[in-house]
Amino acid sequence: MPEEQKQELRYFVRIANTDLDGNKLVHNSLTKIKGINFMFSNAICSVAGIEKTKKTGYLTEAKAARIDEIIKEPSKFRIPEWLFNRKRDPEDGTNKHLTGTSLSFTQENDIKMMKKIKSYRGIRHMLGLPVRGQRTRSNFRKNKGKVMGV
Repeated sequence: MPEEQKQELRYFVRIANTDLDGNKLVHNSLTKIKGINFMFSNAICSVAGIEKTKKTGYLTEAKAARIDEIIKEPSKFRIPEWLFNRKRDPEDGTNKHLTGTSLSFTQENDIKMMKKIKSYRGIRHMLGLPVRGQRTRSNFRKNKGKVMGV
């Protein structure tokens, strides 16, 4: 513990191509990376052996590199597959966890594929309607044009 107090606080820590706030707790700051929720953040801290209540600015370079490595290949570190955000990928059938720009890119490609094959969800995306079964009578009308009178 004394060596941690000697180490000075870094205000920005770069993990997974994202600048994290050094004043926040590790557990909370990892959730600022796109694709990592609080459960996955908890699993990362447990696997890496880092206290969740420790400030991110006090992480050593080695610990930050270890977290980065766990985020890139979580299956190597025995993180359960039910925590991953892309199970049974349609292209290769593997379980993956995507973060950052690769997550955005993959989501866009999935929506384009649904539109191309004209699945129900793809058609709903094309028409700008809700995709997951929400009601359309009173919601989803604000940006659709002129409102009709009763």
